[in-house]
Amino acid sequence: MLNFRQVFLRHFFKRSRWLSYLAIAGVSVYSTVCMGLWFKQSQLVFLPTREIKNTPAEFNVKYGDVFIPVKLADGRVENIHSWWLPNPNQEQLPMGDRRVLLYLHGNGKNVGANAKHASRLMRMGFSVLLIDYRGYGKSEGDFPSEAAVYVDAQTAWDYLRQQGYQPQQIMIYGHSLGGAIAINLAVNNPDAFGVIVDGSFTSIKEMAELDGKYRIFPLDLLIHQRFDSINKVRSLKPPILYIHGTKDELIPATMSQRLYDATSSKKKLVLVENAMHNNTAATNEELYRSSILDFFAIN
Repeated sequence: MLNFRQVFLRHFFKRSRWLSYLAIAGVSVYSTVCMGLWFKQSQLVFLPTREIKNTPAEFNVKYGDVFIPVKLADGRVENIHSWWLPNPNQEQLPMGDRRVLLYLHGNGKNVGANAKHASRLMRMGFSVLLIDYRGYGKSEGDFPSEAAVYVDAQTAWDYLRQQGYQPQQIMIYGHSLGGAIAINLAVNNPDAFGVIVDGSFTSIKEMAELDGKYRIFPLDLLIHQRFDSINKVRSLKPPILYIHGTKDELIPATMSQRLYDATSSKKKLVLVENAMHNNTAATNEELYRSSILDFFAIN
């Protein structure tokens, strides 16, 4: 007959063994999720599509296709596809008096989803170059990355410079993720005319922290697609206009407030009442237009 001590030890070791198995399973699941966040991170950040469903022509705007070569480190060349939307009034001016807007869209879809807004900005008095990053739409290349989209934006900037535009004639516009790309481009090109950041965020890390399930993971170690705008705006030189919808369902307007507070250059924050993530301009067209024209003193 087993005594109390033997019974206790038998149950103790059985329970310890079960807890060990449970702990091993938990560590395995945790490690698997961490690996997924590391290796699949680009797929979480970028949501490109190849099919272009809309063009500026549907909004009665003339446009042309432009393919801009991106030189890779290994010597190969990949072309990014862009649309050129010339403003008729700008085209009549001497080259040195013209204004151009470099349009950097968000993480989803492609240029087609931005055709209407690019047309709207063109009518505000800019010729517009709207680009697709590599991996999007008709642009060549594989899946995008933070490093790659920064190169694509700089390549588009360099293309405009090659066309005769001086830095002081180039406005940089970015929506959502494109806002982070715009901020990075402006930091590297401090003589830009200005920057418009529409509905963007402080950093990918802080975006991940909005979702409670990610808070248990070591995000500082796992996140390599950082888009760390909150630290970059501290060294920004061009004037910057932040626009954000008060009912943005994806990125809280408080993030634009924090970007504004951290910005070192001339700045303005416009909150569009009742606007969501993708309709700040459509919600209050007059406010959107006047905010841009007044802040940058555009006649």
